[in-house]
Amino acid sequence: MGIIRALDVVYEYLKRDDDGNVTGSIRAVDGVSLDVAPGDFIAILGHNGSGKSTLAKHMNAILTPTEGCVWVDGKDTRSEEEVWDIRRSAGMVFQNPDNQIIGQVVEEDVGFGPENMGVPTKEIWERVEESLKAVGIYELRKASPNKLSGGQKQRVSIAGVLAMHPKCIVLDEPTAMLDPNGRKEVIRAVRALNDVEGITIILITHYMEEIVHADKVFVMDHGEIAMQGTPREIFSQVEKLKELRLDVPQVTLLAYELQQRGVALPDGILTIEELVEEIGRLKECQS
Repeated sequence: MGIIRALDVVYEYLKRDDDGNVTGSIRAVDGVSLDVAPGDFIAILGHNGSGKSTLAKHMNAILTPTEGCVWVDGKDTRSEEEVWDIRRSAGMVFQNPDNQIIGQVVEEDVGFGPENMGVPTKEIWERVEESLKAVGIYELRKASPNKLSGGQKQRVSIAGVLAMHPKCIVLDEPTAMLDPNGRKEVIRAVRALNDVEGITIILITHYMEEIVHADKVFVMDHGEIAMQGTPREIFSQVEKLKELRLDVPQVTLLAYELQQRGVALPDGILTIEELVEEIGRLKECQS
């Protein structure tokens, strides 16, 4: 069994009238199954309302399935006795870093989680130092979070989760409120945690360029998994992605348009460097 496994998961939000009476339900997740191996970098894509954030909240027992099962590190999220251990195994980072930052100083905020877990003081400070270094903001340890940029704040949030030594970090649209530079900062830090620390990453996003380095991608639509595969396999289906109301990275779209005009490029170009290399190869073949 993987670090996170979902089997036929259904989740329904109840609709209520002004008096609180249930008037119906909305199925936000509809029969989703997936298996995430330790050390994987998984991306879950989807337009707004596709169900991706609802699914994410099942991965550390914020929500539990209406039907089906979710296991985190072998523990059933429906078991109230296991919730604490589940949330230690799978940390959660949300869209708005201000909702997770509570300390007046960066290093105090990062140490809050381990302190609540009863970690000895000496080890707390060791964890704070290693976590801040891992996300590249150790030099900001004495700063006030209020004076940081959006990207820096989000890295503080990630460091706070990392300090609790989770096996997996679930990031629910962590760059949605950031500018392009902030998004790059956060994704770079997340990739480093996966590559260097071996932490399992589940990234929920609708920014296609953020998934280029993922091991596997799940694309959601109407609460279901509409596509799955490697980034190259997903990016090879430009028309399908457009149908699902997802933007395609500019370099992928450019390569696709060139293909349509007869240029012999491979499917699923992922980066500018890759496109330049392929065009150079074509020139060599023609010379």
